[in-house]
Amino acid sequence: MDGNIFVQIGILLGLSVLGGALAQLLRQPLIVAFIAVGILVGPSGLELVAQSSEIELFARLGIALLLFVVGLKLDLHIIRTVGPVALASGLGQVVFTSVVGYLLALLLGLSHVAAIYVAVALTFSSTIIIVKLLSDKREIDALHGRIAVGFLIVQDIVVVLVMIGLTAFGKADSQVSLGWEALQVMLKGMAMLAVVALLMRYVLPALLQRLAHSSELLMLFAIAWAVLGAVAGDVLGFSKEVGAFLAGVSIASTAFREQIAARLVSLRDFLLLFFFIELGAALDLGMLGGQIGASVVFSLFVLIGNPIIVMIIMGAMGYRKRTGFLAGLTVAQISEFSLILAALGYSLGHVQQETVGLITLVGLITISVSTYMILYSHAIYERLAPWLSIFERKVPYRERDGLPDGQDTVDVLLIGLGRYGAALADNLRRRDCRLLAVDFDPAAVQQHVRDGYQVRYGDAEDPEFIATLPLGSTSWVVSTVRERSVNLMLLHGLKQSNYRGQVAIASSARHDSKVLAKAGVDLLLIPYADAAKEAADQLLARTAARDSAPAAMPQ
Repeated sequence: MDGNIFVQIGILLGLSVLGGALAQLLRQPLIVAFIAVGILVGPSGLELVAQSSEIELFARLGIALLLFVVGLKLDLHIIRTVGPVALASGLGQVVFTSVVGYLLALLLGLSHVAAIYVAVALTFSSTIIIVKLLSDKREIDALHGRIAVGFLIVQDIVVVLVMIGLTAFGKADSQVSLGWEALQVMLKGMAMLAVVALLMRYVLPALLQRLAHSSELLMLFAIAWAVLGAVAGDVLGFSKEVGAFLAGVSIASTAFREQIAARLVSLRDFLLLFFFIELGAALDLGMLGGQIGASVVFSLFVLIGNPIIVMIIMGAMGYRKRTGFLAGLTVAQISEFSLILAALGYSLGHVQQETVGLITLVGLITISVSTYMILYSHAIYERLAPWLSIFERKVPYRERDGLPDGQDTVDVLLIGLGRYGAALADNLRRRDCRLLAVDFDPAAVQQHVRDGYQVRYGDAEDPEFIATLPLGSTSWVVSTVRERSVNLMLLHGLKQSNYRGQVAIASSARHDSKVLAKAGVDLLLIPYADAAKEAADQLLARTAARDSAPAAMPQ
């Protein structure tokens, strides 16, 4: 595409809107629509964005903001909980996929070098796409979301090491030492972590406190900090993703993280549009025709084999089959790094263009299919749950933290410990109400357990979990989760468990009342409206009391 860049961007945005509207009409994921737009304007279509540095720049900024926001949401003490399983699942999946993928490639007739490249390319999952999907589903803070982000970061580190190894191997005629390169990366990584820790402790809290007097300046700093973190990661030999992620972690413990994260979401989503367009534009469909058979075999291996190995590892470590399944689906595709790896191998003369085309086609298939798998993960799980018990121990002890022992009777079962839920729990406990709370955020669970509450970790959308709750002795089930779809799944689970008590649901919209009442809700809570009504009642009651008080007698 030649000419005015402003006109070019305008055309791309217009096509993206049309593609997104068509996808919405057909109830298809927007990510798939944007990748299709990229293919349309790429070398296989209208050739509008070939070699566009502007599109690449916007895409890199979007990636930096995406990982920065993920880092913002990371509570450091959660690493103690999900760190071991993230490391075990990440490394286990990399080893399994590499070995089996290599043998599969040899069986399909690839050379040893090409088989190595294909096998390694199959191991990496797309951090950007997965985090975007989990964020859209509001599952990034769920246990399976945190574990998924953890082993994706592990994969990113492995990617860096593989890239260094291949680059050093490609420069074998120079005096490059692979061991020295690895040692340099380790030392740089330790130095980077040390600098981040010092900034978190001594610099960033006071700096943010001063900048927060101007919300515009605070947002500008956040964007600059995300991009500078990505730059630092790239310069030090890591990926931009790792650098931006650490930049977010560095201010995750401050009081401003929620405000920053909320205001960056729209900008993040806008810039990520260009990433998906660029990804589609990079796919040259002209050289893929002869690779369809092999690509289908490898795609099925990635779509089925990768989730299975994650479920096996997580089940062996004591996690429930549902958590393992939902986390496992996030590795059912290959990454944009896989395409970069293939391009690097081609530039070094290690593989032929046919191998690059094979990896590209596998990427196109797995990214598209896994997007649907993640978006409809809960429905898929409901269908497959009876056959997944082999991936779960009899006692999934890893998810039993915070369980109340010996509690036989519960007056109120409270679902959700957000701002409204925590306030409601506090008021109920002050009235000597026997309360059991449930939340899917491990941090909220641990905090309320320390405060003396009886709390379980769990997901209201999981009927199997609902069945484990003491419903027979519960008078009220109260959900403070304001998403209608979640509450409808909760009501479905309660019905399956033959719950006979009453149900109260919090909602932000009164028009949900008919739908929820039809589903069996006894009381609809409208937090802001209810609070406003109570405040109005108190104001009028005090006014009436003052007016009715006898006037003071004159002296």
